[in-house]
Formats: sequence, structure tokens, C-alpha cells
Amino acid sequence: MEKYKKGDIVKGTITGIEKYGAFIKIDEEYSGLIHISEISEFFVKDINDYVTLGETIKVQIIEIDEKNKQLKLSIKNIDYRINKKKKVKIKETKSGFTTLKLLLNDWIESKEKEILEKNKKN
Repeated sequence: MEKYKKGDIVKGTITGIEKYGAFIKIDEEYSGLIHISEISEFFVKDINDYVTLGETIKVQIIEIDEKNKQLKLSIKNIDYRINKKKKVKIKETKSGFTTLKLLLNDWIESKEKEILEKNKKN
């Protein structure tokens, strides 16, 4: 009986990243490759923009080589992130922009002096 079938979505860990794709370990038997063409619908310049080494993601099986226990995988049309980064709402402090208002002129003057001193030396 086959362990996986075409179209299944399974979890795997990124074990290697090359210019042409990312290698995934699915379990003790199966491993696979997400070819760069199966990363996104759009042009992919760098696979590292999509996955990181050691990251666990969801992948879709698009082809199975039972003899070699290798899978061709895709993340193109699925929500592949398992641990999505949560948006953190920034709380406004009581002072708000007061600190900026109070210190901005001092910062500008300090930077102007620094630039003038640098120009005098050159």
C-alpha cells in the first residue's frame, strides 16, 4: 500500500537550499524537492525569500517515485507556512510623539555640526 498519493499535503523540514530548489525531508523514508518553478506563481529570484533551512512547512505532492522514495513537491498553490508570524499591534504610549518633538531639533543640530566638522577636515 502506498504511503502517499499525488495531491496529498504533508509536513516536511527544509534540509537544503540550492539556486534551483529546496530539499525536504518528509519522514524517515521519503524526501523530496521543491523545484524553483514550484515555489510561486511569480518570478523567484531567491528561494531563501520563501523558505529557510530547518523550517517545517506544508508541501503538496505532485509526483511520486516509489522506487527511490522521492517526491516532487510544490508550495505554489497552498498556504505552506505552519508558524505564521503574528502581527503585533503597537501600543501608543502616553507621551506619544512628545519625545521626538522635544529632541528633534537637538538631533538635527548635532548632525549638522558633525557634517560641518567632517567637511572642514576634507
